[in-house]
Amino acid sequence: MQPRSHDYRHTKIIATLGPATQSEEKLHELIHAGVDVVRLNMAHGTGQWVKDVVKSIRKISAEVERDVAVMMDVKGPEIRTGTVAEPIPLAKGDRLHLYIADPSKPAAEDATEIKVPSGCNAAVSANYAGLPAKVDMGATILVDSGLMRWKVVAKTDTSVDCEVMTKGILSSRRHINLPGIEVSLPALTEKDKQDLTAGIEAGIDFVALSFVRRSDDVNILRSFLNESGSSARIIAKIEEQAGVRNMESIVAAADAIMVARGDLGIEIDLHRLPLVQTELVRLCQREGKPVIIATHLLESMILSPIPTRAEISDVSNAVREQADAVMLSGETTTGAYPIESVETMKEIIECIEPSVDSRLNHEIQLREPKAKMLRSAAMLAQELATNEDEHSGIIVFTRSGFLAYVLGALRPRGVPIFAFTDVESTFRQCLLPWGVEPFLIEFSEDPEKTITDAMHLLQKGNWCQDGSWLVVITNALANEQVIDTMQLRQFKLD
Repeated sequence: MQPRSHDYRHTKIIATLGPATQSEEKLHELIHAGVDVVRLNMAHGTGQWVKDVVKSIRKISAEVERDVAVMMDVKGPEIRTGTVAEPIPLAKGDRLHLYIADPSKPAAEDATEIKVPSGCNAAVSANYAGLPAKVDMGATILVDSGLMRWKVVAKTDTSVDCEVMTKGILSSRRHINLPGIEVSLPALTEKDKQDLTAGIEAGIDFVALSFVRRSDDVNILRSFLNESGSSARIIAKIEEQAGVRNMESIVAAADAIMVARGDLGIEIDLHRLPLVQTELVRLCQREGKPVIIATHLLESMILSPIPTRAEISDVSNAVREQADAVMLSGETTTGAYPIESVETMKEIIECIEPSVDSRLNHEIQLREPKAKMLRSAAMLAQELATNEDEHSGIIVFTRSGFLAYVLGALRPRGVPIFAFTDVESTFRQCLLPWGVEPFLIEFSEDPEKTITDAMHLLQKGNWCQDGSWLVVITNALANEQVIDTMQLRQFKLD
């Protein structure tokens, strides 16, 4: 496995795969453009698709000589409307009959068998049996990313009648949001389990869990992965009010967090969204967990070859907040300019990163005793980069990825973190955290040989200049105990 190209930046880029990018030709361009993690959205995918596409990603990564990680984003317990024979135009003031679908009947029957009750303009099913019990009279139901607002005006044990508050056209299987209502749905659906089984077999690196409401949701997925023999790391998506309320316990339970601003912006007041984003970023940094900013970052580039000025500012803000990664969704799934979107994202990151405040995040609260030593290493490397040697860096050897993740959480400005591991899954999982550049090598029983091999890889990739100083973190055997060591070494070309 080859080291990645040396277009070094701290902030990682995640791109979602879809019709616009899943061909081998486009995958080649996507990876070459600078994507670090490829996201598979299982709301629109099948298990067989996952197996096929992961195989293609690995093949093309080898050809491009630039490895990427794969994230499976499971669909989760979504609430949706059923199918309709034809799109239904709804005007303000119309009445709509929302009934609970019979799970024993094919979905297509939703559109054909139900008669519209007297006084209502239309009827459509919902897939959540607990809906009538959960919503109160006068409650607001948001449909299709909040584009339509319905108010509950009547209900029975099996249906809810709504008054249309904003006009719109209702098509099949539109997403329903119930702001402020904690729904009783399983963390993993049967489809999720089937998709995960296929993904585990294909070798996914991360699992993004949708609609995380509490830490138990993460624990349920963790148990499923452990029982399936998977070492994939869990990314908890915060996209509803319950997740915001329970963010501290969710961050503690998960391996990383995604600020899923699409549904989150529907669930909470829009003007609060930037505040919640900042709160989540800071919490993740204090806990040493990677955080991803997702949704609508370059939304206009679905149709336009250039982003809006507001979108550039939005991405810049995520970089200045020192998020670990920024994510593209529709821009790279169905957009007309998927490669341009990745290149634009990379250009913004590379432009803004040098302007970010170089002070370390002193609020990081790491539970491991190694954190003190790692902070010293990060500060030394940054001091060297600032005052002595702009090409300095940190070398760390890790099997679990823990040391690399902690170093990334410490945010040493302008300093690459070269993480060397002999575990392939750890190698790819180290592609997500801020500032970490991973390498896969064989570890020798002789620590000095392992360090020398690492230096040769850096030389091969032209990562360091002759005479550069590197902070090396490794372990050594002393008095029959393994201890962590920190060394200062000068890089010498052969």
